[in-house]
Amino acid sequence: MDILAGIRIIDLALYISKHKTLVISDLHIGFEEALNKEGFLIPRFHFKDLVLRLENILKQVNPETIVIAGDLKHEFGKISETEWKNTLKIIDFLSRHCSQIVLVRGNHDRILEPILEKRKSSKIMIADQLVIGDIVIAHGNKLVKETKGIKTIIIGHEHPAVGISEMARTETFKCFLKGKFEGKNLVVMPSMNLVTEGTDVSKEKLMSPYLKKRIGNFECYVVADKVYYFGKLKDIPEE
Repeated sequence: MDILAGIRIIDLALYISKHKTLVISDLHIGFEEALNKEGFLIPRFHFKDLVLRLENILKQVNPETIVIAGDLKHEFGKISETEWKNTLKIIDFLSRHCSQIVLVRGNHDRILEPILEKRKSSKIMIADQLVIGDIVIAHGNKLVKETKGIKTIIIGHEHPAVGISEMARTETFKCFLKGKFEGKNLVVMPSMNLVTEGTDVSKEKLMSPYLKKRIGNFECYVVADKVYYFGKLKDIPEE
């Protein structure tokens, strides 16, 4: 399903067809280990499920560039054992499917360089933001530096999800949001962290400076067994 002309939703990813670029966001590798250290005894299935999800996405497209729009890893000020191991594995996996990987630095990505030192390659670059034609891809925790000539902003960071109610039951689904920011198209991507659905944008306080104003007019694309268009957020029935 196209969310904008030439930008297609494929599961939890975006594919920019003109530039043969696949965008994913907020993998948060190491999230389960961090929860385990806090006393939450959850099994560590995230990485295996993540790779399977990415394999299914990559069966549908053949990108030249893969962009991770921030928060590749989870820990802020250190690199956990899981992050060392699985970050390298995911970079190796993605490298087999594209000519270039661009890691847009997120607020959880303060320490990426020691990991990437293990994979010195011209195929891998780190950037604060990436401009592709009239599109800029950023993490979304802060505003992009330059928007001249930009028509579309793509961000992650917020981990958008929405609660869908039926009778007495409410289920939360990851979703894409599409709206406007200062006259430009704004697309907010869901998280590729499969342990949690994310932030229910219809109820919870939002973090990104792009989403500080009311977002009721943003359009919602729910990701379930396929992508469903739910119209404007303000029109989605509350429980």
